[in-house]
Amino acid sequence: MSRSRVVVVGAGFAGFQAARALSRTVRDRAEIIVLNPTDYFLYLPLLPQVATGILEPRRVTVSVPNALPRVRLVLGEAIGVDLAEQKVHYTDPEGRSGALAYDRLVLAVGSVNKLLPIPGIADHAHGFRGLPEALYLRDHITRQIEMAADAATAEESAARRTFVVVGAGYTGTEVAAQGKLFTDELTRKRRTGERHGRARWLLLDVADRVLPGLDPRLSSTADRVLRRRGVDVRTGTSVKEATRAGVQLDDGEFVDTRTLVWCVGVRPDPLVSEVGLPVEHGRLVVDSRLNVPGHPEIFACGDAAAVPDPTRPGEYTPMTAQHASRQGKLAGLNLAATLGHGEQRSYEHHDLGFAVDLGGVQAAANPLGVPMSGPLAGAVTRGYHLAAMPGNRVRVGADWLLDAVLPRQCVQLGLVRSEAVPLDSASPELTRLPGDPPRQ
Repeated sequence: MSRSRVVVVGAGFAGFQAARALSRTVRDRAEIIVLNPTDYFLYLPLLPQVATGILEPRRVTVSVPNALPRVRLVLGEAIGVDLAEQKVHYTDPEGRSGALAYDRLVLAVGSVNKLLPIPGIADHAHGFRGLPEALYLRDHITRQIEMAADAATAEESAARRTFVVVGAGYTGTEVAAQGKLFTDELTRKRRTGERHGRARWLLLDVADRVLPGLDPRLSSTADRVLRRRGVDVRTGTSVKEATRAGVQLDDGEFVDTRTLVWCVGVRPDPLVSEVGLPVEHGRLVVDSRLNVPGHPEIFACGDAAAVPDPTRPGEYTPMTAQHASRQGKLAGLNLAATLGHGEQRSYEHHDLGFAVDLGGVQAAANPLGVPMSGPLAGAVTRGYHLAAMPGNRVRVGADWLLDAVLPRQCVQLGLVRSEAVPLDSASPELTRLPGDPPRQ
């Protein structure tokens, strides 16, 4: 008897966990294929530490072939799903077209940068969703500090030392907090602070507080650390227009800057809306078992799926890594049940709390609802990340130890240029090369 073929589209938090749970349950009794543009799972929460030189890039990536030995990896970007033929069409890294037939399908394509209709944003801002964007930002920050020291005018120097982050959610708060420490170290090492002044960081959000979606106690802790560190936190403020010379704020102020980091949130991958199945705000409608109604062969999870939230009747689970990991695991187990291994269950969750690493020994955390701040929160936060990572724990811990006792290596390698990481890319995990068609 031929084995059933299961295709998992995406190897993010949801897709990786789905493939792992499925492979451990059915083992070799089904053919499992993961379709993903890269050969790694990216641990996104530690990306700000890559951008600020604490962790090397490979530390936050986990090899899919090594971690999932019973799973076959196919490198490619999904470009469409043929529901009638039960095939996923994709483009491989060399631009060739391919198709994967499936008996069961898991859609876990994740999310991309959320865009707003603000003039100049797509041209002058950069997102923070993939490894190329983190590498670009690390080089860019270092380059701006170095060029500020030799700027022709004081105005140009100040603009190069000004960094604007839009979006005071989880990612934006960490980027601003850790970025400020990074630039302070850069100016200290290059001894430019005495002549030109320290770097200026602005964190903007239309909400009335930082971390607006989290516990107010976390917001208060993060706000206090940011302001004490010298970050200019502007709540109730956003960008009206972005230009090459800077950004126009909606309160009328123009900020001269060469750096605009866009962290306003995410939206589901555009592929989801193109499948031809019902969606809710761009997310595929699924039932409590993560199954697409009317299509028992299709499951969806993570940011790609509108999963009913049992703790908030009538609403859907937020697009977070915690939910994506749990949903991915359940999707894998429920799919295995359709192949005769176990029984299906509905999605349930209990809030384990959140942890926000603010750099140095500072963090804001509320594990199991217990609010923490300072070094204790920092230890809890790093312990949580080590426990949540599916690999590389020793290497990450070693990098943290080295960062604590040795000077940070502050160099720009020039590996990723600005045009290679456009904000409007539907594939932030890949760079765009000259001549490539737009990925939108």
